[in-house]
Order: sequence, then structure tokens, then C-alpha cells
Amino acid sequence: MSAHEQDGLQLIVEDADGELREQACERLAIRWQGRELWIQPGPNGQLMLGVEDEEGASEYANLLLRPQAANLVSLALEMEPVEADDDHEHDHQSGCCGHCH
Repeated sequence: MSAHEQDGLQLIVEDADGELREQACERLAIRWQGRELWIQPGPNGQLMLGVEDEEGASEYANLLLRPQAANLVSLALEMEPVEADDDHEHDHQSGCCGHCH
């Protein structure tokens, strides 16, 4: 079975000494700018990224993806206030909450 046909993710983590460790998982999170950025496999070999918003938070995070070099993108979080009547919930199946478009 090739790597792109496997379920889950194959992580490669590099420490400060340059040593690599490998670990398999279904999804992973990176704590970044006080938020959890979740990475998981998506349909058709895609990679899905999502930010977990805390229950009752006054702001939600938008992901901004910008092209850089031919094989590099930058990712930024843009915070927006939650409106009083805003039912901001992510659909983990589609990765979208309505604010994504």
C-alpha cells in the first residue's frame, strides 16, 4: 500500500538536534496563537485544516492561506468578533461553518 492510500497521517517530527521521529495518527493539533489548529486527512487525498473555537468565545478564527514560492504557502489566523445571533459551528465533515466563503 502506498503512503497516499494509507488511513491517517504519518508524522515526522524534528527536534532541536535535527533528529527525526516518526509517529502515525488519525489527526493532530498544533497550539498556535492560543488556538488549536487541527490537521486531518480529507476526501480524495486532501489535507484539511481547521481551528477549534472555544465555546462562548467572543472571537472566531479565519484561516488565511497565501501562496509564497512554488511549493510553499503561508498560513495566518484572522480573528473576527462573534455576533450575538451568530451560530458559529464548524461542520467537521465539510470543514466549513458558513464564514469560510
